[in-house]
Amino acid sequence: MLSFPEFFTACSGKWTTERTYHSMPQGSIERSYTEYQVEPITSADKQRILTLSAQAGIKLAVQLATMQQENLPGFAISFDTRSETGETVSMSLQALFVSDAYISAESTAIKLPSPVAAQVVTERQGEVIQGFYLRDEGYSEAGTAVGRFTYQSTRQTLEMTTYYRRSVAVDQMRMVAPNLRLRTIVTYQRPDNVDEIPTTIDLVGFGVEQRSV
Repeated sequence: MLSFPEFFTACSGKWTTERTYHSMPQGSIERSYTEYQVEPITSADKQRILTLSAQAGIKLAVQLATMQQENLPGFAISFDTRSETGETVSMSLQALFVSDAYISAESTAIKLPSPVAAQVVTERQGEVIQGFYLRDEGYSEAGTAVGRFTYQSTRQTLEMTTYYRRSVAVDQMRMVAPNLRLRTIVTYQRPDNVDEIPTTIDLVGFGVEQRSV
């Protein structure tokens, strides 16, 4: 069973991914192949992401310099994706995960309602870690992305929910073996009412990710 910091250490390395995407409105299916390079995030990148995220109302309860680095885990990712139609996408980004325990009461970021696919039971103390998921770049929309995450150590599963302007993406990553992960993505239409739970699904993706040894 991987602790929260250990999960991110286990994610480092080169990964290859085969994914299948199901477009629910069109009923179409598309496949893609991706190569990832994942590295630990640097202290400088952590500070840069926190500075960008401050504009979205995220504020730490303590100074980054006074914290143990493993208390704010994250990773730097670069990837190249090729779809079966020949379309290619390349991107690099840094992501930081700040648990609610380190979020200041002065933060103004709003916790929006989670889609059903991202809802978890949190009664058991320590079973689930929750917090804000911060990226210097979004996937479907450019610019800084702020979302929510949950980590379940008993299932070695990290789930990231990102609220874009037009959609809500729930991305789950589960470590089932040292060099094997399962990946699912569910994308919803974002409701006009910010208090409404997203229910209309546009896209569902499944993938198997293997690390190169």
